[in-house]
Amino acid sequence: MSQTANTLLEVKDLAVSFGGIKAVDGVTFSVGEGEIVSVIGPNGAGKTSAFNCISGFYQPNRGSVTFGGEPITRRKPSYITKRGMARTFQNVRLFAEMTVLENVKTAMHSHLRQNFLDAMLHTPRYKRSEQQCDEDARGWLDFVGFRADDELLVTQLPYGEQRRVEIARALATQPRLLLLDEPGAGLNHSEKNELMGLIRKIRDLGVGIVLIEHDMGLVMEVSERIVVLNYGKEIADGTPEQIKQDPVVIAAYLGRKKNEHAQTRTRRAVLQPSPRAAGPLA
Repeated sequence: MSQTANTLLEVKDLAVSFGGIKAVDGVTFSVGEGEIVSVIGPNGAGKTSAFNCISGFYQPNRGSVTFGGEPITRRKPSYITKRGMARTFQNVRLFAEMTVLENVKTAMHSHLRQNFLDAMLHTPRYKRSEQQCDEDARGWLDFVGFRADDELLVTQLPYGEQRRVEIARALATQPRLLLLDEPGAGLNHSEKNELMGLIRKIRDLGVGIVLIEHDMGLVMEVSERIVVLNYGKEIADGTPEQIKQDPVVIAAYLGRKKNEHAQTRTRRAVLQPSPRAAGPLA
């Protein structure tokens, strides 16, 4: 486990099982402030299950999660969000009957300076608060590069723009740590390159980022550290250069032992970054 002087997230010996299946089995890693850490592994490796434990959607059977120095292992997702952790999901989860702007504003309720009476009576404080909320929401949409009309229903947007809205909504909670679950899924080459730039912009705000992603070109390009899972277990934790040369990682992606020629070919094809984001790893 690597740990920085300004550690934001500490995951220790995390484990969760469903029946007899160990989805996560002894995962340990940390994330510093403004650090980009990717969690990778073959399908079924336990990546999203680990995310769900960290963000409060699953209760782990063993281990601990500490965020900003506070134990949050069995806290509810709403509490964890208020403490400064936000996340996106594998499948975009937006409110279909709401506009783009309304979707982003739903993440800002804990920061509104108004109460129930203000909302009922539409007091001056309510009006000022709503105006500020609109401005902040549009600011986050601009930050993520949203290019469409924010008064459209989110269902009217192309998939790539929906992804931007989801990230804008997560950022509207004013997080210190952002968990991104396969943000590159379904995006074309141009959109993936823009996503890499956006991830760096978020990092430059001082926000720590934990990224699950199958696109190895994207992972190798933006990550400062990479944690590799296989069958729920952590098999590696290191820099991109260390990971792409790790024979245990290569064997995990191959699924079985190959000869040296096949390992070299796989390393080049799968674990090497490319000038443009590569296609997804099956």
